[in-house]
Amino acid sequence: MSNSPLPTELDDRWILNLRSLSITQITVDFRLTLALSSDWLVTLETPAELMQGPGRTESNPGFRLTPETQDVAPALTLFGSKILSAVAFKTGTLRLVFDNGMHLKCRSHPEFVAWQITGPEGQRIVSMPDGELALRFDAEGTERHWP
Repeated sequence: MSNSPLPTELDDRWILNLRSLSITQITVDFRLTLALSSDWLVTLETPAELMQGPGRTESNPGFRLTPETQDVAPALTLFGSKILSAVAFKTGTLRLVFDNGMHLKCRSHPEFVAWQITGPEGQRIVSMPDGELALRFDAEGTERHWP
């Protein structure tokens, strides 16, 4: 998305081309919004996990981010970091990996939009209730959905 308008589709996921975009602003209301360079936004609307490294362990329990209660202070460590990897799984889970070693994961929610990513030219990827992904890639509004 940063260099190419389209993400890359694999069997179980979409590889989002947000690599090297940095977090330039963090805002909180009932959502947690990460503003990226090149006018992209990552908005988390349901609880997410933030941890150092790829997996939770007893010595690395990570942090639970809860946007609706503004319990997101650990997310401030992401300010200024760059995205190394961005993946939207077809189950509705979003995984972002940052150059400071932090990993962010937001799973789908059974009743609500869990997260969405929007681009400067109307691109949109949304984790719909029950894990369906809704994607719009172009200015004409072409959309695709997956259960």
